[in-house]
Amino acid sequence: MFEGDEIVLGPLPKGIVRAGEGQHRRVWNVLGHTYWAKAISESSFAFETLDPPGTGVPPHVHPTQDEHIHVLGGVFTLYLDGEWEKAGPGDTVLMPRGLPHAYYNRGESDARALFWVSPTGNLAHLFDQLHDLQDPDEVVRQSALHDVEFLPPGSVPGA
Repeated sequence: MFEGDEIVLGPLPKGIVRAGEGQHRRVWNVLGHTYWAKAISESSFAFETLDPPGTGVPPHVHPTQDEHIHVLGGVFTLYLDGEWEKAGPGDTVLMPRGLPHAYYNRGESDARALFWVSPTGNLAHLFDQLHDLQDPDEVVRQSALHDVEFLPPGSVPGA
C-alpha cells in the first residue's frame, strides 16, 4: 500500500499540509472512517477524520499517549472513563493516557475532527496495518501489537 514510503519518526517538519491531503501521502480507510495524516513526528501525530453516520471506535486505551479531539463538524458521542458525553463543532476533548474512551457518530450526517496524540508511539504505523482491513478481530489484534488496548466487548454499557 505505502511500500517504499515507510514512516520514519523525527522532528516535526515545517510546511503546510493542504486540506484534503495527508502528510507522507497517507490517507487511511479504517472500518468506514477516512483518516488524513496532518503531522507525523516523534513528538506528535495529528490526523483529520471523516466519520460517516453509524461509525465509531469502541472503548479502548492508549497506555502511553495523550489524545485530543477537536470537533470540526457534526456531533460525537463519547465514552470518557465511565461517562457518556457529546462534543460538537469547536469542542476539544482531552483524553490523558490510560483513560478508557470511545467515540461514535450516532447522528444523521458526517462528523469531522482533528485528532492528535502525543507522543506518536506506534499509532501511525498501526494505521498502515489497519488500512482497508475488514476483519474487526484482526483490527483488535493489530492494535494490541501497536500499543492500543481495546476493552472486552460488553464491558461498557451503551457501547
